[in-house]
Amino acid sequence: MNKKYETLFQKFTFKNGVELKNKFALGPMTHISSHDDGTVSDEEIEYMRTRSKDVGLSISAASNVTDLGKAFPGQPSVVRDSDVEGLARLADAMKENGAKAILQIHHGGVQALPRLTPGADSAGPSPITMQSFDETEPHDAREITEEEILETIEAFGEATRRAAEAGFDGIEIHGANHYIIHQFVSPYFNRRIDKWGEDRFLFAMEVVDAVTKAKEQYAEDDFIIGYRFSPEEAETPGIRMETTEELLSMLVEKPIDYLHASLSQVHSKTREGKYAGSERIELLHKWIDGRMPLIGIGSVFTADQALRAIEEDNMEIIALGRVLLLDYNFISKIEEGREDEIFKYFDAEREDKYELPELLWKQLDNGAYSMPKKEK
Repeated sequence: MNKKYETLFQKFTFKNGVELKNKFALGPMTHISSHDDGTVSDEEIEYMRTRSKDVGLSISAASNVTDLGKAFPGQPSVVRDSDVEGLARLADAMKENGAKAILQIHHGGVQALPRLTPGADSAGPSPITMQSFDETEPHDAREITEEEILETIEAFGEATRRAAEAGFDGIEIHGANHYIIHQFVSPYFNRRIDKWGEDRFLFAMEVVDAVTKAKEQYAEDDFIIGYRFSPEEAETPGIRMETTEELLSMLVEKPIDYLHASLSQVHSKTREGKYAGSERIELLHKWIDGRMPLIGIGSVFTADQALRAIEEDNMEIIALGRVLLLDYNFISKIEEGREDEIFKYFDAEREDKYELPELLWKQLDNGAYSMPKKEK
């Protein structure tokens, strides 16, 4: 290995004592490969096994906590106790080579796909018409009721219990990417006039509390809790960096183990407001102030980009997404001094289809994930 990359392979220890073998994480990516009922498929397990083999931390695809929250075809389910058996197989595959396995728990909110939910339903903070995932036409989502809000909060706690029973090392709360927790924080999606609208952070904090309570009841002290968030959104009125500053001030006071910033580019800059032009990562570090580790993700395709994220951007952990779809040996190639052999581009003619599940391969071939392509 080239000595300059040694930093990437240093161990990292969470404050709860859990040690990661390196500073790489598998970022959560939708694979649309579970069975229609959300139970784990053999194809999904093999995919997660290969993509987890070299990372220190492996985060699953978003797994729905209620049937109403299902937002993808082939989405993993953590809704029922009967899901635990398959999830245990998934956890074992993710941990096979020493990674810590994290189950990302999720609810689509208004982005749930009516064709996949009971009664062709979709609900979130406020009514909206929108187009989600692979829809060709927009759907109408209704306002979620108070009773359903409380049921959803409880469902995140129950999902945490099931994750612990299945043998996962922790969970990640999906509070990003315009899904239900993000929706409640956002003034674009949340226009309620009740307490859930007056305090747009209330739902997120209640979910965190339900998850941490479930950990106390059903998991060991070293069970990891992470929270993923989107620092800024394009919608108006929407989440701004000032909103995220307030959100982080609350999250750092909670008994969680890491924060995970969802970024399309690690070095993306703030769009507007008093922090316009500042790099989001710099602001996030300032606000977190070392109180918990920050995982970053966003267009890392080379060893040098990963190194910069750790050494210059002070990421405690760098999550890899699309590059591990292209090359699940990305990390081992760096470790073996073969970083120049990393696959950096999507090639639709590859016969092995990057050893991806068939449905995921078709999505990529149709332009999903904005995969980099070699210039002709």
